[in-house]
Amino acid sequence: MSDTAQLASDAGSRDPSIGLRAVRALRTLVERLEALQVDNAREQGWSWQEIAVLLGVSRQAVHKKYAGGRGLLRREK
Repeated sequence: MSDTAQLASDAGSRDPSIGLRAVRALRTLVERLEALQVDNAREQGWSWQEIAVLLGVSRQAVHKKYAGGRGLLRREK
């Protein structure tokens, strides 16, 4: 079973120590995937508003969360 499938299974565990650990790991995965897709969208010229609509948040929220790390300094790392 893949790691992601195992995490999804573990998230439904009746044992809170297993379930909560899995939820934390899934939350981390979702955050990374969201950042990747926001970067993809911005690189393709999408506006903050377009991204926000698909994420179900305000333009200001998505901009605040992701705009700070963009630009030359980020790419040089």
